[in-house]
Amino acid sequence: MTEEFTTNRKRRSPTWLVALLYFAAVGVVVAVIAWAYPFTGGDATEETTTTTSVPNVEVVAPNPVSGEEPVADAAAVILPSVVHIQTMNGLGSGVIYDSNGLIITAAHVVEGSSTVRVRFADGEQVSGTVLGTAPQVDIAVISVDREGLPAATFTTEKPRVGQMAVAVGSPWGLESTVTAGIISAVDQTNCDTETCTSMVQTDAAINPGNSGGALVDRLGQVVGINVSIFSNSGANDGVGFSVPSDIALEYAEAIVSGQPIQTAFLGVRGDDVNTEGQAGSVITDVTGGSGAAEAGLEVEDVVIAFDGVPIFGFGDLVAQVRSHQPGETVEMIILRAGEEITIEVTLGVQTEEVR
Repeated sequence: MTEEFTTNRKRRSPTWLVALLYFAAVGVVVAVIAWAYPFTGGDATEETTTTTSVPNVEVVAPNPVSGEEPVADAAAVILPSVVHIQTMNGLGSGVIYDSNGLIITAAHVVEGSSTVRVRFADGEQVSGTVLGTAPQVDIAVISVDREGLPAATFTTEKPRVGQMAVAVGSPWGLESTVTAGIISAVDQTNCDTETCTSMVQTDAAINPGNSGGALVDRLGQVVGINVSIFSNSGANDGVGFSVPSDIALEYAEAIVSGQPIQTAFLGVRGDDVNTEGQAGSVITDVTGGSGAAEAGLEVEDVVIAFDGVPIFGFGDLVAQVRSHQPGETVEMIILRAGEEITIEVTLGVQTEEVR
């Protein structure tokens, strides 16, 4: 754990926030569908379904570029790039991000596995090798011996609250499943035992098995990799979380290169404000020579905004620092002795290992 993330604070984020979507059961019953999917080390056996005929009706397909069916249009773009992942312990999803055989997924999907079985949208199954994981942001990379794969397009543009969102993956093992909703929040803090990360939140239905799948915009561009849900039942309650695409790609590239990743460093320790008044993160220590020290941050300063994002606790501050690049200059708003002050801080650099 790095110096900046060391604190005696009680995490603001409740324990449900990092409930993983990993589907580890050998079989499940969903509604009235009885379905089994054993891992045999070879091809999976699929159940035969029965369909009921309906009267002939004339169906007029919408123009795929007319905008009449934006969810269908987005799904058509991303579906070929989403894969089904099977391990000895369960199931998950992944997204092809490099046509030469590289697939992003969630770290918890491949935890404990060195090889996995990957099934593409066209039904082809191949063996995949886990290149490495970055548990601190729940991202992993799988390599398969294939070229010319349909790689997804990732956008680094921050999504807007309220914009359309489409999730694609294998919830409950049901491959190529599409659900839709909106981006319900951005910069949502998600903390685990290692650190805090800024997440994209959506109300598009996400369930066990969706982990590692894509969250896309109306153009079919990936805005996030789905990793967790808020749920009292273990199933979708309308609150899912995705690692923003820029963070996912940054860590994926570090895994592939085998090099440590450099992340932004502010140089403070802190805690939540536990007294009446403005919520924020109170600074308890400032590292000498850091960007925070050079900018004049002091112990007992209360950070209430970082680069325009409200800060309600130390976890929020950590997550926002991690979402920026080393060397960036950001504006912070602090309270000092009750007075609101705006300062500029140039972020330093720290090194994190990938596994």
